[in-house]
Amino acid sequence: MVRLREFDEEKALDAAMQLFWEKGFEATSLSDLTSKMGIQRPSIYSAFGDKKELFEAALRKYTQFHAAYVRSSLQNHPSVKEAFRAFFENIVAKEYDNSANRGCFCINTMVELAPHDEKFEILTREHQMYLSVLFQEAIERGMRSGELSPGVKAKDLAQSLVVSLIGLTVMMKSRPERSFVDNFVEVILTLLK
Repeated sequence: MVRLREFDEEKALDAAMQLFWEKGFEATSLSDLTSKMGIQRPSIYSAFGDKKELFEAALRKYTQFHAAYVRSSLQNHPSVKEAFRAFFENIVAKEYDNSANRGCFCINTMVELAPHDEKFEILTREHQMYLSVLFQEAIERGMRSGELSPGVKAKDLAQSLVVSLIGLTVMMKSRPERSFVDNFVEVILTLLK
């Protein structure tokens, strides 16, 4: 007879995601995971595989959540320019308001693991490309409405904004002067003029 799991896999995965997001892959021990997830090692292995497989599942959960958040953020404003302004300003505000300074889990993974692990190189690149598509859709919406010039190269602009997002997120880890970051955001937004 198959034994039923005595824990909620989604809650356990969310707990692992939060811990990996805060500490990264290498700094997170199995003891940290069992404590945070509220389950024992055999249950982790049975449900998720080894630590690396658990990390991958947590990263995939995060990227789905993050993509939905980005899509919603860009669609919640009638103005595309204001949607991007609110999106970038919100990133800055969250990092200065949050003492944990976690940044973006996907970008953290890109920095920590992608240079050394092909699977995470691919997963983080796929997320970057998906964000680029979301940005491009918003830019094209702005072009159709007349808010943005019809001569804008939407794909190029979207990719530039993604690179700016990654740079901003990495830079925020060192808590630069707020005026420096605010100025950077203003310069990013000039790309939409």
